[in-house]
Amino acid sequence: MLLFALRLLAALPLPVLHSLGRLAGRLLYAMPGRYRKRLRANAAQAGYPQPAFARRAAAETGAMIMEMPKVWLRQAQCLAMTTARDEAVLEAAAAEGRGVLYLTPHLGCFEITARHVMHYGPLTVMFRPPRSAFLAPAMDAVRNLSGLKAVPATMRGVREFARALRRGESVGLLPDQAPGRGEGVWAPFFGRPAYTMTLAGKLATQAGVPVILGAAERLPRGRGWRIHCLRLSEALPADPYEQAVLINRHMEALIRRFPQQYLWGYNRYKVPKGAPPPPEPESQEA
Repeated sequence: MLLFALRLLAALPLPVLHSLGRLAGRLLYAMPGRYRKRLRANAAQAGYPQPAFARRAAAETGAMIMEMPKVWLRQAQCLAMTTARDEAVLEAAAAEGRGVLYLTPHLGCFEITARHVMHYGPLTVMFRPPRSAFLAPAMDAVRNLSGLKAVPATMRGVREFARALRRGESVGLLPDQAPGRGEGVWAPFFGRPAYTMTLAGKLATQAGVPVILGAAERLPRGRGWRIHCLRLSEALPADPYEQAVLINRHMEALIRRFPQQYLWGYNRYKVPKGAPPPPEPESQEA
């Protein structure tokens, strides 16, 4: 039933999906509650305190959700509507033949980003399995494609990543997803400590592969998406904290290209269960 519903949504024109999503996003934001409070606080932390910005960010979150079925099930059609602003960055990294570590934050349409870069070679991506078991078959059907393999965010997934990189293939993950206990460090993200994964830095240094941050900007009037890429031009330091600081700094630069399409409502500054408390502001500045 779920897959049938997704197919019905995928059949709708992209402008219609975006319009419906933006309307739903604005309606949800209009309701007082935790979501609106967190979205406004996170956006203000990054320097966007205006209520109009928050309303537009909520609308873009709705558009992101509604476009997913079309990206999943009408891939060829969506890729035909996708261009890349920094294609040379992708081409140069692929030409090195070492594989690439792609980091795609919750920005724009991260699902189309993965499908675009997989044309440069096989790609393995990491995801968190759905909490509801009935969602699993549908998610497997839309995420495991020719050239694109999805693995769970578990130790098995990490081993799959390591094997893919050893084969010279590419891997991708969400660098702004809060990790579990012992899997992250507190590093500044828009001026506030955020528990940041260490896996990205560990994979990049061990495999010696290029690191590219990528995101797909949603274009107006349902015209498709524009891929933005930002390669880390400097070598990652050995210290996990310094790695996280460097990756977060580049992620901020990418987000500021089209900040209204970042998922500001995500609980980026939460303290995961069992994680150490965040540092005090004084110690962070020191």
